[in-house]
Amino acid sequence: MLKGFLDLFLQSNCPLCQRSTSGVVCENCTRQLQKCHHPQPQALWKPPTPVLSWGIYGGLVKRAIAVMKYENQPQIARPLGQWLGETWLLHSLHQEQQIVVIPIPMHTNKQKQRGYNQAALIAQSFCQTTGLKLKLNGLVRTRETQAQFGLSVSEREKNLAEAFVIESDLLKRHKNASVLLIDDIYTTGATAKSAVTTLRQAGVVVLGLAAVATPLKDKSSKN
Repeated sequence: MLKGFLDLFLQSNCPLCQRSTSGVVCENCTRQLQKCHHPQPQALWKPPTPVLSWGIYGGLVKRAIAVMKYENQPQIARPLGQWLGETWLLHSLHQEQQIVVIPIPMHTNKQKQRGYNQAALIAQSFCQTTGLKLKLNGLVRTRETQAQFGLSVSEREKNLAEAFVIESDLLKRHKNASVLLIDDIYTTGATAKSAVTTLRQAGVVVLGLAAVATPLKDKSSKN
């Protein structure tokens, strides 16, 4: 009886379907999310910005990311980061390298408004899974850019030009490490390109980006 009472007490509602659950996401939604696993996680792991993806951006994964970001459900980052970490361990070609993980940052004003940076939460769970070092503030977003939605590729790149700077401690304490960037979604690649350019111009080796989801599209499409 005591166990049953404790189980009931520890139950919460699934943020995606509102069913009662003892986990972050209920078992049914977890199964549905797992069905969105990318069939070729390394399809975009190629120059100039290699990308590893756990899932396909659509369906319940798209909803999960939107709920995480816009409905104050940061806990969703935990399983997403874990699954992304497991994908990295299964497919990574860089297991022996010294790697520092850096989440794509949000501008201070936007992060204060939201209350958290979902990429940072995903990166924390990713690092707990992979054992890689995390540098939460390795990059700083110095310019508050407009929303990327609805902009063309060239408009996105212009919008993000010189939007990032490197935190000085990164160059001092991790000068021999390679950087792996983390984000929730990879679409046109404008954000990743801007962040990678900033790092490489300072002489930092960037392995690429690990994202929770990318659209399933032609491999030859621009990044």
